[in-house]
Amino acid sequence: MGALSGIGVLITRPEHQAQPLCRLIEAEGGNAILYPALAIRARADRDALRGAIGDLNTFDLVVFTSANAVRFGAGLLGQRRTLRLAAIGPATAAALNAAGYRVALMPPAGADSESLLALPELAHMSGQRVLIVRGTGGRELLARVLAERGARISYAEVYVSEAAQPAPELQATVERLWQQGGVQVYTATSVVLLEALTRIVPLSCRQLMDRTALLTGTHRVADAAARLGLASPLILAEGMDDAALVGALRDSRLQGSLAAALR
Repeated sequence: MGALSGIGVLITRPEHQAQPLCRLIEAEGGNAILYPALAIRARADRDALRGAIGDLNTFDLVVFTSANAVRFGAGLLGQRRTLRLAAIGPATAAALNAAGYRVALMPPAGADSESLLALPELAHMSGQRVLIVRGTGGRELLARVLAERGARISYAEVYVSEAAQPAPELQATVERLWQQGGVQVYTATSVVLLEALTRIVPLSCRQLMDRTALLTGTHRVADAAARLGLASPLILAEGMDDAALVGALRDSRLQGSLAAALR
């Protein structure tokens, strides 16, 4: 019997990113319930985007803010293998490496703007041109702080994220499972994802979220949950990567805190 036996975990990541986490949870005996809360699509105006960016060789640093930024934006790099690239966390770095690019800067721990900004290499940016590859409407912290340090910032917003539109069959399945006690935990690895989840869950499930543990790897999501009026018990992992999330869930189960929180 696995450490997560009897635990149903609602996996809310976009479908193309969710499978590794589902497999890890199921390997521990848990029931991974795939319920993507976000739909990710490429920007339609790719040619206009390339024109607005101009010559990539004029940038001193290109920052990828997520694995999705790599998925939809690595093509901008073409065959330029000497550009200085930064990744905001291990999943982003792994995606760049898989695409054939070498990452020059990555936080030793953490997977957010704050962790990247803490690197000594980014402490003094006077006169440097920085391209930030992200989705539309991303956080402004990275650009703001780098600009305060002297950098000149440009954006390549290569994808759009929006609340998913689950099929009626999936909605009915999730609602039935949740009402029958088959969902003990739901995941949210970004504020945008949590906000989308609250918009798409059936009303009865929205009411059940307060009695369902929230698994995340950042205090920003926990703060957003409070702002959204959620009282979900919190399981806070040390990072956003799949191993950290599953490890936190396993520890919570083994220590008995998950069961206590859900009584």
